[in-house]
Amino acid sequence: MQFSSEGYIIKLRNHGEKSLIATIVCPDRGKIVGYINGARTKKGLGIYQLGNKISFNAYARVEENMLSLKGVELVKSHAADFMCDVAKTEALSSLCTLIDQCVAENDNLGQLYKVTEDFFNQIADKNWLVYYSFFEFYLLDFLGIGLDINSCAVTGKTYDLQYISPKTGRAVCAEVGAPYKDKLFSYPHYIAEKNYLPNGKEIANLLKMTGSFLNKNFLQIHNLRLPEKRAGLLEVNKLYHKI
Repeated sequence: MQFSSEGYIIKLRNHGEKSLIATIVCPDRGKIVGYINGARTKKGLGIYQLGNKISFNAYARVEENMLSLKGVELVKSHAADFMCDVAKTEALSSLCTLIDQCVAENDNLGQLYKVTEDFFNQIADKNWLVYYSFFEFYLLDFLGIGLDINSCAVTGKTYDLQYISPKTGRAVCAEVGAPYKDKLFSYPHYIAEKNYLPNGKEIANLLKMTGSFLNKNFLQIHNLRLPEKRAGLLEVNKLYHKI
């Protein structure tokens, strides 16, 4: 088996003195794991960093064997975008960990790849945390535990939606949800409207909700936890938006 592709590095492990095992997310192959012989060189230091986009040729004698990656070239470096910003590094760590934990090898990522790429492409934007929040929202959808934000679970209304049920993940309109608002999550208007300029409170509400559903409906089931670095993102959001 052999193919050529490109993608983002989300995990690196040393193998012996000079080689690496890299986990990469690709638009056409999903998550793959490959062995890179002789990668740990001075030149390699600039290539093999989390978040960097690389191109490569992959080989394996049989499908069950680990891929061998050759002809690796740097497509786009993101290392400098993260190394001087602790908050962005925490977001990078969280995103990479969640993909590694939640995505099986060779699964079709679909929309999840696009929002992952958006995060890296917009990391220099002042609203970079918004792009991270879109990633978590679509990760839920990828895992089959996505939120139903299209209509009210009780009335069927497609307007005046204000809440999300923590039990079902379905939208609830203002009229129905008002008596229980303290027990419900806030409706993610900026996600539904594809608005990349929400306020800090909206981002915080979204991250609290996605974290709850990820933890309850996937991570705990697989004896996993939310990434440790993710906890700092809510504090980052408060600092940047003063909520």
